[in-house]
Amino acid sequence: MGKRKKISLQNAVRRLRQNGWRWLCRLVLVCCGVTLFFRFVPVPFSAYMAQQKIAHMLQGESYSLHYRWTSIEQIPWQMQLAVIAAEDQFFPEHNGFDWQAIESAFKHNRHSKRIRGASTISQQTAKNLYLWHGQSWLRKGLEVPATLMLELLWSKRRILEVYLNIAEFGDGIFGVEAASRHYFKKPARDLSQQEAALLAAVLPNPRLFKVNRPSAYVQQRQRWIIRQMNALGKNYLQQL
Repeated sequence: MGKRKKISLQNAVRRLRQNGWRWLCRLVLVCCGVTLFFRFVPVPFSAYMAQQKIAHMLQGESYSLHYRWTSIEQIPWQMQLAVIAAEDQFFPEHNGFDWQAIESAFKHNRHSKRIRGASTISQQTAKNLYLWHGQSWLRKGLEVPATLMLELLWSKRRILEVYLNIAEFGDGIFGVEAASRHYFKKPARDLSQQEAALLAAVLPNPRLFKVNRPSAYVQQRQRWIIRQMNALGKNYLQQL
């Protein structure tokens, strides 16, 4: 009797594993299908936008979400170059991860209370589009395959386009088009180098750093970004 129970338990575990792998494969196929779909179609909203909306609703707070998709052809090269200069200067060259920056950040964070990040534009796009914000190891672990999926199925130009459209530039303000109209009262295509650099300067923490009330640090970072843009040059974008 005990032997039969043991065999039955083993069979149940085997079936559970088989079903688990089947569902995992289906989930991967669905994610790949959605990602391929968004390679050509404007993204209607991101997981982070939904997270913010739901969180405010549960707390009984009003939350206005400002988002307007715009194609990369309507985003000036200054804005494209500004976020690369500010966030990920090796974006055209890496496969989704800047291992040198990750190693440098790891060494820095071991000896400093001020945490330094090393996320690439590809990682930030994957996180904003599919995941949630937070420092959990689960989220970090899921970010790796999500980033690789974007790198495999999208071009660098598409990753940059989606990033510029779903990045947060202030409370409830997502994408450069909404940010440009909110802060500068004009479409993104008319942004100047100084305005583009200012928008890029707040990206590390748009809740703390303000475009309309830039601190001394944000202004210093804006000037640094402009210097980096001038050093990289407009032709740098031809690598995408």
